[in-house]
Amino acid sequence: MRAAVYDRFGGADVIEVREVDDPPVGPDTVLVRARATSVNPVDWKVREGYLQGAYPHHLPIIPGWDVAGVVEAVGPSVRTGLRPGDEVYGYVRRDDLCFGTSAELVPAPERTVTRKPANLSFEEAAAIPLAGLTAYQVVVEALQVGEGERVLVHAAAGGVGQFAVQIAKARGAVVVGTARADKHDFLRDLGVDEPVDYTQGPVSEQLSAKVDAVVDLIGGAALEDAPNQVHDTARVASVVDADTVLGLGGRYVFVRPERDHLDELRALAEDGRLKVDLAATYPLDQLGDAHRANEDGRTRGKIAVTI
Repeated sequence: MRAAVYDRFGGADVIEVREVDDPPVGPDTVLVRARATSVNPVDWKVREGYLQGAYPHHLPIIPGWDVAGVVEAVGPSVRTGLRPGDEVYGYVRRDDLCFGTSAELVPAPERTVTRKPANLSFEEAAAIPLAGLTAYQVVVEALQVGEGERVLVHAAAGGVGQFAVQIAKARGAVVVGTARADKHDFLRDLGVDEPVDYTQGPVSEQLSAKVDAVVDLIGGAALEDAPNQVHDTARVASVVDADTVLGLGGRYVFVRPERDHLDELRALAEDGRLKVDLAATYPLDQLGDAHRANEDGRTRGKIAVTI
């Protein structure tokens, strides 16, 4: 099969697309013929070698965590009801780093994939899993956002932020979202009720009133300002800075594969309450360029890669 791989850690130029052996199909594995993947910040951080202390790494590595495609085969112990020919999507996080999703065939543990939203393209569906699950597990699990609550979403125009906004709105929340001023129309289209330009000073000084919960996606000064943004710091959740948020009495969220949550995201997408904004779509041969675009840190929405 064709796959994007790298044999050493480094910049985007270490990635090359070449023929590699087909992956194994374990007893609890769903083999997916990938049609698309997407790029997340974790992909280039792994490529640079920053996560070597968090996961076992086995070079060469096929990068990527998101997938959308068609079931090619299922292992004999798979009990999810998936069959060859089914269209699926998922967050394929394994216990080690070797077989990623930037390849024609992806071996996915059954817990990581489910049926894809029927109304979305493969590229749109592939943009959801990691970012969408992160947003869901912050908004729904960690913060338990409910009807009528005011929720502050930092980096609301980004990959996770756009989903956090829409999930919070689907739960009946009033959403405050931060982004540069030139992205405020986009925030309003997402459903943000009160856009805030974070470049104009501390967010807490720009809020019309304190909020009930804070979704922190950037850390740093924004997270340090959280006690001034929220009524109760226990309702601050960060995906970036564990030490700071735990010191505030809040929650640190590290996204995990969860089929039930993917099913909830699919239902929101099929109901029209969860939309995907694709900043750009690259072919697999240009995965390095997709990584560079994501590393820039100013991307609105998600970057998809066709396979």
